Amino acid sequence: MSEAIEDKPRTAAPSAESTVYPILFTISFAHLLNDLVQSVIPAVYPLLKENYLLSLTQIGMITLTFQATASLLQPFVGYFTDKKPQPFSLAVGMGFSLLGLLVLASANSFWVILASVALVGMGSSVFHPESSRVAYLASGGRRGFAQSVFQIGGNVGSAIGPLLVALVVMPYGQGNVRWFALGALLAILALSRVGYWYRANIEKRKASVGKTFTIVKHGLSPGRVKASIAILLVLIFSKYFYMACMTSYFTFFLIEKFGVPVATSQIYLFIFLAAIAAGTYLGGPLGDKYGRKYIIWASILGSAPFTLLLPHLGLGWVIALSVVIGVVLASAFSAILVYAQELLPGRIGMISGLFFGFAFGMGGLGSALLGKLADLTDIQFVFWVCSFLPLLGLVTWMLPNLKETR
Repeated sequence: MSEAIEDKPRTAAPSAESTVYPILFTISFAHLLNDLVQSVIPAVYPLLKENYLLSLTQIGMITLTFQATASLLQPFVGYFTDKKPQPFSLAVGMGFSLLGLLVLASANSFWVILASVALVGMGSSVFHPESSRVAYLASGGRRGFAQSVFQIGGNVGSAIGPLLVALVVMPYGQGNVRWFALGALLAILALSRVGYWYRANIEKRKASVGKTFTIVKHGLSPGRVKASIAILLVLIFSKYFYMACMTSYFTFFLIEKFGVPVATSQIYLFIFLAAIAAGTYLGGPLGDKYGRKYIIWASILGSAPFTLLLPHLGLGWVIALSVVIGVVLASAFSAILVYAQELLPGRIGMISGLFFGFAFGMGGLGSALLGKLADLTDIQFVFWVCSFLPLLGLVTWMLPNLKETR
């Protein structure tokens, strides 16, 4: 017997278990702390540049080091833990981030700074694939909802991190980065609790099913699965290149085109980031209810009219459209990730690591390439070029309508 997942509405995926809310909220809180810690790195760039007389090329090397360790390692971590789950690796990974922050707080050279951000990146590379698997296990079949709850924690952390850096670090100096280590320590305590649940869950599934995880097949050929994964990565590319444009250069766009003060531009950026958090939550539950493929359609392609209009309007409309774009475009990631997990249900960690890593990588690469393009042209031209990226959402029609077969 088969049940349609994507081609008709449904309330939840079949499951004999209920959603484990305490674990789901705990892993989301840990995601908030993890991404808050990560956001410290770019937020202190002006301070590091001034203290060590760094060039923009050296700042780019810091970003590259962090993004490389945070993104390239994730699929390999996920692949390994698919075969041998490591319940307490989440706490150990956060330990790397804790150490990285302490090293960054006392760093006295460019090379020590590189080592510190590499440690934070390594912690992130362990955290994302394993914590995404925990969210999957705790979902009780509401996979999109679970991923949205997990994701919104990270979005909130990314949004408030720079504000805290402005309050705690920028006025008082680099050494105050160590205060953020308290967040990493709190995350370690929370993730240790998750680790005990994770271990018990694995043992229970082994005893009841004879496998670590229940595998539900969809009947697609390996070639079709690979093609679908490639399509999803194209969609991630379009989403995160546009997001890189907004998060890295929206303030410069507002300052150059409308002459808004720097402080005001930061407020408008925060509003956009808050809209991303709201959209992240909406995408998962809507995908559970209406089908993930349709939410991907609506999110990526649906944002195109607004991105195409944004570079050509006045300030008030630009801010309003940035909110709409943030909500609509952010709703895609949870749907894309869960869709990919359903394509390869026995490779939850690897898929989570691949998609988180690719998203991080595209964000870093996009920021660097768009910055170079802005130097060669101007920031308004960059926003015009990026406005066409969501049109890549047209490739969503090539995705199959998944059906589970037991």
